[in-house]
Amino acid sequence: MAKPKLTYFDAPVSRGEECRLALHLANVDFDDNRIKGADWPALKPKTPFGSMPVLEMPGQPPLAQTNAILVLIGRLHGLHPKDEFEAARHEAMMSHVEDLRNLIGPTLRIKDEAEKKAARELLASTSLKAWGAAAEHHIAEGGPFFGGEKLSVVDLKLMVGTRWVKSGALDHIPASTFDAFPKLNRVHDAVREHAGVMAWYAKA
Repeated sequence: MAKPKLTYFDAPVSRGEECRLALHLANVDFDDNRIKGADWPALKPKTPFGSMPVLEMPGQPPLAQTNAILVLIGRLHGLHPKDEFEAARHEAMMSHVEDLRNLIGPTLRIKDEAEKKAARELLASTSLKAWGAAAEHHIAEGGPFFGGEKLSVVDLKLMVGTRWVKSGALDHIPASTFDAFPKLNRVHDAVREHAGVMAWYAKA
């Protein structure tokens, strides 16, 4: 293998997109291996944990689990704190973003529209508000990023996770759900408007 390869679905969303952005901002020349949904069942048993994304690096076994991939990229390329406690604080927030996905994820599998509407409206007014308040509490003052002036991999994860809600793409979950959390929105906007992130999407 001549260069790193990241494997994920062919969509600019979720866990794979966070890792793509991290590699791009780290100026890593990588193979962006995008697979179709129809190809996933055959690939799944060949992955470390039956999930994606998967990062393959020359001379190393495949690495899965998004946060592990992000932390590795961050450590190698100056996108994750060197201070051990601050690094752990960032990693705690990364796990918090996974909690956000775990709150919303089950509603994606609800087939009955009335049931889905009720579940998501309740979620938006309770658990998602609580999630946003907890995130807000741990984001640094001043910013613009989670830990202050420097962008880290946690910021990419926060942006991609909150963008899912803020886009309005989830029926019955208002795009305004996180509007009451200025620091959370500040991080989202700062990442969205970062020159490297804008360059990534300009070439899409």
